[in-house]
Amino acid sequence: MIRKLVYGLFFYTLCSHNTSVAQIPIGAWREHLNYQQTIQVVQGDLIYCATKTNLFSVDEKNEINRISKINGLNDIGISCIGWDELTQQLVIAYENSNIDIVKGSIIKNIADIQLSTISGNKKIQHIYCNNGIAYLSAGLGIILIDLKRYEIKDTWIIGSNGVQTSVQAVTNDNQFFYAATNEGLKKAPITASNLANFSNWNNVSSGFSAGSTRFVGIVNNQPIVVKNDSVFFLNGWILLYASTSWQIMNASISANKLHLTQKNNSGDARVIILSATGNIEQTISQPGIISFPKWAITSKGAIWVADQYGGLSKFFNGVEQFIPNGPTGIASGEFVFSETTLIVASGSINNAWNYLYNRDGISTFTEGNWTSKGAFNTPLLDTVLDFITLAVDPKDQSIWAGSYGGGLVQFSKTGTTIFKQGNSSLKATIGDPNSFRVSGLAFDHQQNLWVSNYGSATPINLKKPDGSWKSFSVPFPLVENATAQLIADDFNQIWIVSPKNNGLICYQFGENIDNINDDRWKLFKQGTGNGNLPSNNVLSIAKDKMGSIWVGTDDGIGIINCNNNLFGVGGCDATLPIIQEDQFAGYLFKGQQVQCIAIDGANRKWIGTQNGAWLISADGKKQIQHFTASNSPLLNDDVKKIGINPITGEVFFATFSGICSYRSTATTASENIENILVFPNPVPPNFNGTIAIKGLVDNAVVKITELNGRLVFQTRSLGGQAIWNGLDYTGKKIATGLYLVIVRDDTGAEKIVTKIIITSGR
Repeated sequence: MIRKLVYGLFFYTLCSHNTSVAQIPIGAWREHLNYQQTIQVVQGDLIYCATKTNLFSVDEKNEINRISKINGLNDIGISCIGWDELTQQLVIAYENSNIDIVKGSIIKNIADIQLSTISGNKKIQHIYCNNGIAYLSAGLGIILIDLKRYEIKDTWIIGSNGVQTSVQAVTNDNQFFYAATNEGLKKAPITASNLANFSNWNNVSSGFSAGSTRFVGIVNNQPIVVKNDSVFFLNGWILLYASTSWQIMNASISANKLHLTQKNNSGDARVIILSATGNIEQTISQPGIISFPKWAITSKGAIWVADQYGGLSKFFNGVEQFIPNGPTGIASGEFVFSETTLIVASGSINNAWNYLYNRDGISTFTEGNWTSKGAFNTPLLDTVLDFITLAVDPKDQSIWAGSYGGGLVQFSKTGTTIFKQGNSSLKATIGDPNSFRVSGLAFDHQQNLWVSNYGSATPINLKKPDGSWKSFSVPFPLVENATAQLIADDFNQIWIVSPKNNGLICYQFGENIDNINDDRWKLFKQGTGNGNLPSNNVLSIAKDKMGSIWVGTDDGIGIINCNNNLFGVGGCDATLPIIQEDQFAGYLFKGQQVQCIAIDGANRKWIGTQNGAWLISADGKKQIQHFTASNSPLLNDDVKKIGINPITGEVFFATFSGICSYRSTATTASENIENILVFPNPVPPNFNGTIAIKGLVDNAVVKITELNGRLVFQTRSLGGQAIWNGLDYTGKKIATGLYLVIVRDDTGAEKIVTKIIITSGR
């Protein structure tokens, strides 16, 4: 068996520190989606396979091309696809009823159905294309699209007495249109003058029991109908196939044969191919590859199967499996980095802080490849679900992952260890004795691991470098003893988010962590003198490069600048930053849920809200960028988490629809300017992108000059990176040739650090 997918060894991937990772240009996007959950496959000019989020194609050489919002689609979340032979176009229907028409690299969008105010269920459930018309089977009836004019041609509401009825499939035999509906099978003459008139549609019931039909198609010019788990010829209602032990999941027709995907009560799965006479000509059954088949077709003698858990498989003299590399699912847990390796917690909780039994574990992304470790491939993790928080051990780079219910897990080179009651100070949630909820993790400067143990009697725990544990009660009444995200600052203080409107806690453990006599606690809440947070409902925190604590709430942001004198005279309240937009000023993110905050190499803040992702200046006074699903390739406006690769500046967004990333302009600053890298270099002909100069100290002056010293361009670095668009100071493209990069460091000394080659063709 050939598998067109790569799942590397988990810890080899984690511990590879090669900095020549697969990079994308500055300003470019890429998606990181799960391609394992396929739902449909169709034959067109290529083999097209739809997943729950997007799709991919396979050509005759078995090469894969990913197709998503990043490279042209207008939406995410696919309901079904169809192929029109006449116009050679792929029709894509999304869950929200948006429509894309794809022909090669050209994508046309038809948003009329999505935007329509018509009442009823507009979800598209099946697409039948014939002679340049796409017939969309929808929850309200049948919608026709003219694939030459790219417009809605008609809508047929065919329920009894003109009411809407859900249509599962449509076909025709050159005499009649047939529709499988919730009211049974219906047909209408093709020559009828007005098929939008329900009276032209009649129920076909003779010899056929009443009730919903699931599918109708044509084999050997005869209509074939699927009802429940039986298949009939329409003419005479001849029973073609029936089974009492196998459930039909889906039906499709290709190569003039009926393909049925099936499951039974024992959990077995298969695909059967029926001839025009009802004989089973072929059975495809392969555990581990076919477990929940959603669709099957025949193409050039090969059987292609889309499986909800096994990707796309091709059966022809063996089996080939096609799963473009990606994470295991839609992640909403924390992001952390080990050098250039991204680690993602793939678990989930809801807004009420209840676990959701997510089994996807954790995933890592390095050098362009994703690997995963969870219940599906690690038996030890079978009951350890909903990983939501992460920390990387600075001592050995092992991963510590918090399960919301299953305790604390360490992934190291030597194996996987689970910490619960008995080998740690963690305790079960009050009222849920089998639940050990780890909801926040952070290492401090002394390499102590701090752990939030949500809902337990001692919700703050500590694992020392020597392996010993301590636990702490919080001296404030907290609803549900709720503790979550943690960060350690530069003053022996631990900042703790307390959900359920409890506010933000700061714990100062003093000079000796074992001496409780010098411990101090402070609770930040709403109101002057109480902490001055915008709201008691704290959703996120981050420590910026100046040591300030940024606090995200459900009503904006507060900044704590006095954490070096938290318990001093006069107290310490958060300040509420004011941002100027046009001629109006207001509190930063007032009225918005600040779900996450990340700090880039230039100390700028990336903010995730339910209205997209924002980049604001280091001081919070200026909006630099705002990405939404409508103005960018961002997959969804609901941004749960943000992580930033410190070396490349690539910003990762965990959204409601999946993970995507954008390569930004700032990286972490270097301590010196000894290892400068220009990318790309040489600059290729006709290059119109951004040139990056990496490895700089923060805010360094960067000059681009000709060999004779004449200045071409000057800028300053953002963190450790400066960017240049290849134009001179007058806005003109510079000539082909060799140019010098001169950098002025913190001492004021200038130094030639590298050269840039501009190739011909500009």
